[in-house]
Amino acid sequence: MLKRRYLFALVPALLVAGVASAQHPMLEMAANKVIQKYQGSSCEQLWEQKMQPKSAQEQEAVKFLRGDPQMRAEFINRIAAPVANKMFECGMLP
Repeated sequence: MLKRRYLFALVPALLVAGVASAQHPMLEMAANKVIQKYQGSSCEQLWEQKMQPKSAQEQEAVKFLRGDPQMRAEFINRIAAPVANKMFECGMLP
């Protein structure tokens, strides 16, 4: 009985997550691009990229996310685990 209640409690959260990605395909694409960058790069490549200036496209995306806290939270929620794990493996996080 408790498992069934837990499952029903998760359904709205899963639906909201699905609707959010359907409503913001550009956010989904940007998040996937960041995740692929971190998962597909070696630690050495990530350290080199960190030293490089951001592209105009990256600067525009950061500007947009700074101006929209809700989208920023959604973006960070999507990329946090894969990016943080890779940064930890590469010694970029304590």
